[in-house]
Amino acid sequence: MNYPNGTKKNNLLVNHHENINYKNRGMTLESEINSSNEYYRTIDKAYIYKKPTPIKITKVDYPSRDKAVIKEAFFTIPSTTDYNGIYNSKYIDFEAKETKSTTSFTLNNIHPHQIKHLENISKHGGIAFIIVRFTTLNETYLLPSEKLMFFINNINRKSIPLNYFKENAYLLNDGYRPIIDYLKVVDNLIGGN
Repeated sequence: MNYPNGTKKNNLLVNHHENINYKNRGMTLESEINSSNEYYRTIDKAYIYKKPTPIKITKVDYPSRDKAVIKEAFFTIPSTTDYNGIYNSKYIDFEAKETKSTTSFTLNNIHPHQIKHLENISKHGGIAFIIVRFTTLNETYLLPSEKLMFFINNINRKSIPLNYFKENAYLLNDGYRPIIDYLKVVDNLIGGN
């Protein structure tokens, strides 16, 4: 093709898919929740944070004073859940998980001590839940701990079917600010709806 200024465009076909990295195209559930929590803090709506994983460092390499590198560490105690904080005078505690399954969420993804932790938080008046994203379906649900405990205690299955989420959980729609407005559902949980 000839352009008005005399330059010519090379008409060779180019494979535009070469060297394109599709890794991390979209935000993960965790990064979306972190972004939402940052937004909540910015507008002074809630103070909810990702809990750090408790580790004990046993070996550090000091190539220079300001460049320490952890070479060896181990988990000191099992962590509880991913997030906790305060909203509307209520303690909030929850776990966030993703699954590629299109039919169910395996309970192996949540450790027994995490389930017990969520149960205890709820029993003592806090708001406890899990957020589960079915990544292939692009559907994210908030399941209150009471509904989780009901399933575990009354239904003899190793995974929670998608239909249980559709019937007992809240579908979280994607938004702009915040990306995942899970506090709208928490308002319902606080109000008992």
